[in-house]
Amino acid sequence: MPTALTIAGSDSVGGAGLQADLKAFEAVGVHGCSVVTCVTSQNTRRVSSIFAIPPDHVASQLDSVLEDVELGATKTGMLYDPEIVDVVSSRSRRGLGPLVVDPVLAATTGSSLRRRGLEEALIGKLIPKASLVTPNLLEASRLSGIDVGDEKSAEKAAGVLLEMGARAVLIKGGHLKGTEAADYLFTRRGKTKLSTPRAFVEVHGTGCALASLIAGHLALGNDLLDSVKKSKVMIYKAIVAREIVGKGIPCANPLAVLRGDAEKVNMLERLEAAGKHLERIMDSDLIPEVGSNMGYASLGALEAAEVAAFDGRIVRIGRDAKVVGCPKFGASKHIARIVLAAGCHDPRIRCALNIKYSDNNLESCRRAKLEVSTFDRAREPTGVSSMTWGIHKAIQKHRGVPDVIFDRGGVGKEPMIRILGESPEDVVEKLKKIRSMR
Repeated sequence: MPTALTIAGSDSVGGAGLQADLKAFEAVGVHGCSVVTCVTSQNTRRVSSIFAIPPDHVASQLDSVLEDVELGATKTGMLYDPEIVDVVSSRSRRGLGPLVVDPVLAATTGSSLRRRGLEEALIGKLIPKASLVTPNLLEASRLSGIDVGDEKSAEKAAGVLLEMGARAVLIKGGHLKGTEAADYLFTRRGKTKLSTPRAFVEVHGTGCALASLIAGHLALGNDLLDSVKKSKVMIYKAIVAREIVGKGIPCANPLAVLRGDAEKVNMLERLEAAGKHLERIMDSDLIPEVGSNMGYASLGALEAAEVAAFDGRIVRIGRDAKVVGCPKFGASKHIARIVLAAGCHDPRIRCALNIKYSDNNLESCRRAKLEVSTFDRAREPTGVSSMTWGIHKAIQKHRGVPDVIFDRGGVGKEPMIRILGESPEDVVEKLKKIRSMR
């Protein structure tokens, strides 16, 4: 069994620290070992106390693992004490495998997670032995001495860390401005930007989980760039699938990928059931010339292959509606673009249905008291996806995801109304309201 090790603190609320690390290892498919550096008393709002494990006992834990287990990779998190850094550093060439150093200095809640001298110990003893260092903006600033606030300053800070001896640096740019959450991987060969849609929410445990996901992929034998790319996608899903554990900051869900895969059969069943409802309530006045389709995205979907739809659309048979084909993932790029664009703004919006545009249908949407927005195809720039651009524009105009987005068409483009919702059942209920107002 591929095995990875976390050397980190214990988070009593289970959202970060070694608890999050072990979940991340499991999500990747590796067995997780752990060495506890500190026991914290914390919840989703604050850190109450920290008990540092004596360095000799940290050493004893680490030696016990190393004498028995062949490690594929090791991740360090909250080390807290310079003496604990010494322990890890002294054993860095005894079978730890690729070393991912997450230089934890503070909790998401703002509480300090370090003793005096920790930064100096990391700089002098551990970063030079790291295969990858994964600082956030604050950590990169403190370790490099450069105020990091944009891509240019991140590159300068990464250069300093590379000069310290790290083989690679991943600066996490989640707090940089922009519609995308961009991280930057720096090596001596250059820079790679990795982006996902931005989830506008503070989440506990993302840094711990991301570094552990990377270590897990390295333990499987993946190269560094591939490991970082895969982990970036997985942490986005972990943020989207965040869990409300307490009264404060939500916790990342590193197991979101596994739960998403397990949900897919149920998603297809729900989409098929929704299709039967649509056959009963739709008619020729609701079905456009190109046909209708319903798309349903996996939680945190990033590509069309993660959006299920009917592979033959919903078509008119006389005055009635007929679902042609079966629900399948990747069946419709068109409806997928709608769902994926909406999900960038609100991850809860995972379903969409297109219906025929008419003044009567649009007025029925408004009479049903649904929120409505629009975009103008005449303003569409060249070289963009019509649906992706249009949905983004309509949502930005509305300052949130509405229930309905329409456009009045263009040259060679049929006008259309799109109903958005959290699930097939939600979209069907909105369609029923629209139909009742005709």
